[in-house]
Amino acid sequence: MELDKDAGSDRPLAPWQPRSPSGRKPARTPLSRDRIVDAALEVLVAEGYDAVSMRRVAQALGTGAASLYAHVANKRELDQLMLDRAAEGLEIPDPDPEHWREQIAQVMRDMLRMMRAYPGVARAAIGQIPLGERSLAATERMLAILRAAGLPDQVVAYAADLIPLYVCAVAFEEAVQGASNWSPADIEHFVSELRGWFGALPADRFPHIVALAGPLTTGAGDDRFEFGVQVIVAGLASFLP
Repeated sequence: MELDKDAGSDRPLAPWQPRSPSGRKPARTPLSRDRIVDAALEVLVAEGYDAVSMRRVAQALGTGAASLYAHVANKRELDQLMLDRAAEGLEIPDPDPEHWREQIAQVMRDMLRMMRAYPGVARAAIGQIPLGERSLAATERMLAILRAAGLPDQVVAYAADLIPLYVCAVAFEEAVQGASNWSPADIEHFVSELRGWFGALPADRFPHIVALAGPLTTGAGDDRFEFGVQVIVAGLASFLP
């Protein structure tokens, strides 16, 4: 290892002598809440939700877990911060009472797209009420669309819970299936076998499963998601005065 030299001589610097700037270690980038959330999302996407812990995020940042607590209270708050960062990409339009059905359907599609961008974030959302600034802003704008449509307030309130819950469930299921590392050919083979298995069940005990073996195993994920979107929007519309 080459040591810094004392000026005007070949001797190495003594331990008490100041080093030149080139001999100093580069200063660490200070920790911040944004850096912690960035690292947490990187771990989330690369390793899955279960891998996200204060210790693992601190390791990704090259520091100790204790240093994170000056910026983030605990894992629960970290989940909220990840959700709020993901909500940054949501753009919910101003209410248009004539087209509220199309607007709510598009909000649901955009929510799923956002969750697909951060595989595993749906797991952080399930069982929590998003309370971050961006999350609250998205909820506020969705409520505005539903109220402008003329829906009763209690229906609007229930819808604000039902809509994210449905989207989270779809995204969570996709994340679980994605973790299996199945190829499209693997999935096609499994569905084909499942269809045959349904059709081979005793018809006297399971007549409807046997009769619907084809439809039960037909339709890609997006088709099934769109069906749910249509059912929810039509159900909400049934509450209009």
